[in-house]
Amino acid sequence: MTSMMISNRPAARVVCMDGGGRILLMHWRDPFSGVVFWEPPGGGIDAGETPLEAARRELFEETGLPGDAVIDLWVPVDRDYHWLGVHYVKVEPFYLARFAETPEVVPTTLTGEEQDTYLGHRWFSPAELAALSEPVEPPTLAGVIALLGRRPAHE
Repeated sequence: MTSMMISNRPAARVVCMDGGGRILLMHWRDPFSGVVFWEPPGGGIDAGETPLEAARRELFEETGLPGDAVIDLWVPVDRDYHWLGVHYVKVEPFYLARFAETPEVVPTTLTGEEQDTYLGHRWFSPAELAALSEPVEPPTLAGVIALLGRRPAHE
């Protein structure tokens, strides 16, 4: 039996929705397992940060999109995944950011680890998302998007 570290490091993610209802996903490759997958932008919550602050910071760092586009609207999402040999089991807040158009995505501050594993990004329509052959994290993302999309925006 292989021993694997289990982590519950807090993190926050952002579901970015453009004016046409498309969703932004980041494309990653785990060099440890070789798994290639898509997921919304986001990452770890630093000491002293609220989840909303982390979501806004991570959005800007990973996409160049303005952090203040993230509204204080979120749903809790159960996560159970592996990344770089670490098994993560936790609940993460997934926030919503809406954009009238489809903004250009230009990562501004990827960490060394992210630079080594980042394969790009893409805006997906619901049909394109459903037809993806590569895994999407979390597997329940379509339901998360539906929940966030139905909630009224209030800032």
